[in-house]
Amino acid sequence: MFTGIVEELGRVVAVTALPEDAARLVVAGPRVTSDAVPGASIAVNGTCLTAVDLVDGTFSADVMAETLRRTTLGALQPGDPVNLERPMPADGRFGGHIVQGHVDGVGTIRARRSTAHWEVVEITLPPGLARYLVAQGSITVDGVSLTVVELVDGEQPWFSVSLIPTTLAETTLGRRAVGDGVNLEVDVLAKYVERMLGARA
Repeated sequence: MFTGIVEELGRVVAVTALPEDAARLVVAGPRVTSDAVPGASIAVNGTCLTAVDLVDGTFSADVMAETLRRTTLGALQPGDPVNLERPMPADGRFGGHIVQGHVDGVGTIRARRSTAHWEVVEITLPPGLARYLVAQGSITVDGVSLTVVELVDGEQPWFSVSLIPTTLAETTLGRRAVGDGVNLEVDVLAKYVERMLGARA
């Protein structure tokens, strides 16, 4: 389990195609690999991956076709920055919210506007995800735990988040442009509530 508090802005070192439309990523992340072992989980832009090899501050991870299809990882190129987070230890501080590293869909940045102290970013939602969001609720964007500021339903639903200077400087969200895709994970508690209420009905 993760909490959406990015520990390190890593960098893609290599991307290699594998059979059956899979891929192997090599990512540089000295902090998240400092205590990692083969088989450890590391979230890359909000996607939980398994470290296969660890060499000199880098780790390799095999990404299956389904993950490439459902996330933005298939678009990564060598040199691209990525948000990295290790799983939360049992005695760790709960900094964000419950994040599984299971991406629900890819959203698109539709607008950005700066204010004196933060930046507001608007992101479109894939079909079916809007029902899991509420204003002032939690959402994970590229692995970053954020608070929904505004939620607009309609033919193309979207939501907005406010990013403080630290988030802009220390995560990929400061580099995302209008039209870019971002990985989204909704609050898993909302999905469980929906499931339980549906079973009751």
